[in-house]
Amino acid sequence: MSAPRFAVVLACVVLVSAQCLVAQRWSIDSTKTRRDTLRLPIVNVKDVADEDRFAITHAPDVQLGIINAGKKTEVIRMASVIGNTAVNNARQALIGIAGLNMFDNDAAGVNMSIGGRGLNPNRNIHFVTRQNGYDISADPYGYPEAYYTPPLEGVSRIDVVRGAGALRYGSQFGGTINFVMADGPRDRELGGDVSLTGGGYGFAGLFARVGGTIENTNYVALVNTRHSDGWRANSQLDQYTAYAAVTTRVSENVRLRADYTHMYFEGKQPGGLTDEQFGRDPSIALRDRNWFRLDWNVASLTADWFIDDATSLRSQFFGNLSFRRSVGMVASITTADTGGVRTVNIDEYRNVGNETTLQHDFEVGDQKWSALTGIRLYAGSTVRQQGNGTAEADANYAFTSSGRLEGSDFTFPTRNLAWFSEVVVRPFSRLSIVPGVRVESITTGSDGYYRLRDSTINSSEDRTRTVVLGGIGATYDLDDVQLTLNATQNYRAIWFSDLRITIPNYAIDPNIKDESGYTLEAGVRGKIGSTLSWDVTGFLLRYNGRTGEIVQNINGTSVRVRTNVADATSRGVEALADLSLTRLLTESTEAPDIHLVFNGTLLDSRYDTPSDTSIDGKFVEYAPSAIIRTGLQGTYKGFRGSFLVSHTAEQFTDAKNTLSSANATAGKIPAYTVADVTLGYTYDRYTLDVSCNNVFGASYFTRRSGSYPGPGIIPAEPRNVFATLRVTF
Repeated sequence: MSAPRFAVVLACVVLVSAQCLVAQRWSIDSTKTRRDTLRLPIVNVKDVADEDRFAITHAPDVQLGIINAGKKTEVIRMASVIGNTAVNNARQALIGIAGLNMFDNDAAGVNMSIGGRGLNPNRNIHFVTRQNGYDISADPYGYPEAYYTPPLEGVSRIDVVRGAGALRYGSQFGGTINFVMADGPRDRELGGDVSLTGGGYGFAGLFARVGGTIENTNYVALVNTRHSDGWRANSQLDQYTAYAAVTTRVSENVRLRADYTHMYFEGKQPGGLTDEQFGRDPSIALRDRNWFRLDWNVASLTADWFIDDATSLRSQFFGNLSFRRSVGMVASITTADTGGVRTVNIDEYRNVGNETTLQHDFEVGDQKWSALTGIRLYAGSTVRQQGNGTAEADANYAFTSSGRLEGSDFTFPTRNLAWFSEVVVRPFSRLSIVPGVRVESITTGSDGYYRLRDSTINSSEDRTRTVVLGGIGATYDLDDVQLTLNATQNYRAIWFSDLRITIPNYAIDPNIKDESGYTLEAGVRGKIGSTLSWDVTGFLLRYNGRTGEIVQNINGTSVRVRTNVADATSRGVEALADLSLTRLLTESTEAPDIHLVFNGTLLDSRYDTPSDTSIDGKFVEYAPSAIIRTGLQGTYKGFRGSFLVSHTAEQFTDAKNTLSSANATAGKIPAYTVADVTLGYTYDRYTLDVSCNNVFGASYFTRRSGSYPGPGIIPAEPRNVFATLRVTF
C-alpha cells in the first residue's frame, strides 16, 4: 500500500473514531440499575445452537475489544472436539482450521507448533500466541517462540485470526491464536472434574479442576501433570502446569479479572538422526547427556468498564517471568558424543505490558456501526547466556566458569508502543466495510559479548523503527452465505536469534533486515441449515526480504546461514466442509449425529528472485503443496467417536531445496499420512475415552532441527494408545 493510501486510511479511521467517541452523545440510563445486574455492550449472536453442531465456527463480527468483521476467523469450541485432548493432539483439536502445518515431534503435547501458508511451524513463531487475550510467548517481537501451550482439557475455545489480525494483535504474518481458558461453573458455588490418563511408553497424566461462583465472584483453579518415558531411549519427560483465575464484579459497571499460570517442564533429549539412521531404525538415540528445562510464569489483570450499553473500555496488564535452560552436546549428529564438557544455554525472559481498548457502538441511519481504538505498551528484557557445563550425564545446568563464559553473554531489550484502530462501517444492512490502521514503534537491540577462539568480542546494537500498517476488509451477508475480502499489510522485526547466535551448524548474516509484505484474502462461507457448513478462502501472502536459511560450505563444514533469502509469494486455497450425514438422510432426532469433515489446502509458495538462480523458483521452507485432513466423527446418546486422517505433501527445510545433507539439518521432508481414532462413552458423571494416535503405525518425521532438540531428523511418535477416565462433580 502506497504512502498516499496510508494517509487516506489513517485519516478515515481517525475521523470516524472521533465521530464515534466524541460527537456521539454517551447516554447512561439514569434509572438505578439493580445490584445484581452488570451493564454489557450489545452483542448479536446468531444460530449458536446450529453452530455447535459443526466443527467449523466463526467469531462474531464484534466482541468486547475486538472487531472480527471483514477477517478470516475460526473458532474451535473444545466441548465439541472429539479427540485426545489429554496430550494436546493438534491434528484432532484443530480439525476445523484449514491449512495448518504442524510439527509432530512432541508426543506429550508440551508444545503445539503450528504454521501455515508457507510459515515455519516451530513453536508458533509466526503467530501472535495468546492466552485469555494476552501474550504468552517469550517475547512477542524479539523471540516469539511459545514454549508453553495451555492444557486443552482446561481450554474453553481456541480463536484464530489469520494475517489480517496484524492490525489488532501485532504485525506478524501468520495472525493470532488465542487460547481462552474455561471459567468455573456459574450455576453453583463448587464444582469440578478430575481425569486420569494412561498411555503407552509410560505416559501418565492427571488433570484436576475446581471452580464455581460465589455471589459476584467466579473462580477456577486447575493442575495438570504429565510424565512419559518416551518411545526412544533418553526421552523421558515431566511436566507440571497450574492455573488459577478470579473474576469479580466490583460495581454495577466494572469487572476485574486476574489469572496466573505456572508451567514446569524437564525432559531428556535423545538427539536427531541422519537420513540413513532414520531409515534403518527411527527409535535409536545418539545422545544420553542432553537435557532441556522450562520454568514458565505468566499473569494478567484485566479491568472491564462498561460505560453504558454501547461503550466499553478494557485495560489488560500482563507479564512474563520465565526461564529456558538446556545442557548437552549439540554438535552435528555425525559427531559422536565421547564425553567431555557440555554446552549450557540459559535464557531469562522478563516482560510487562498493557493493552487498552475503547469500543463504541452507535447507529448511523438505521445501521449499527462500531469503532475501536487502543494502545499497547510493552517492555521486555531477555538475558541469553552460553558457556561450558559439567561433563556428567545429569540435568545440571550450572556453568563451570567463574569468570567470563566460554560462549556468550547478551542482554536483548525490547520496547514497543503501538496505536491501533478499526471501524465497522455499514452503508446498508448486508455490507460491512472495516478500514483499520496500526502505528507502532519497535525497538530491539543487543548488548554483551561473545568468544571467538581466544578472543572476547564486545557487541552492542540498537534498532528503532516506526511502522505504519494499513488494511481494509469487507463482508457481504446473503443470509446463509457470506462473502469476505481483506487486504492487510504485514511486518516482522528481526528476532534476537537474527542478531546473535552461537550454536554449532548455524551462522547469521550481519546485514539481515526486517521483513515486510501483505496478505490478500477472498473467501466465501455459508451453511445449509444444520446439514452443511463450508468455508473456501483464496489467499496471497507476499514476503519482501523473507528471512530463511541457506546451506553453505564454510571451512569444509555444512552450515545453515540465516539471512534475508529473497522475496517470496505464497498462493493457495483453503477449504473446509462439515457435512451432517444424519441430517442429510433423516430428520429424526433419535438417530446418531454423524459428520463427514473435510479440511484441505493447496499451496504454491516460492521464492521469486531472478538475480539468484540457485533460489529463484524454489519452494519456501515448510510449505507443502497440499495438506488434507478428513474423517468421520459422531455422537449417539452417551457414545462419541472420531476417525481422522491427515496427509501432508513433501516439503523442504531450506531455501535451496536441498534433498539431503550429511548432518541432516537440511533436506526434504517426505510426504506422510497419519490417522487417529478416538472412542468415548459418558454415563452420568463418568466419561471414558480411548484414543489411538497414528493408528496405522506410520514411520515419518515433520522436522529437521539445526540445534535443540537435534540436530538432525526428529522422528514422530509411532502408534500409541491412551485411555482417559474423567469424573465430574
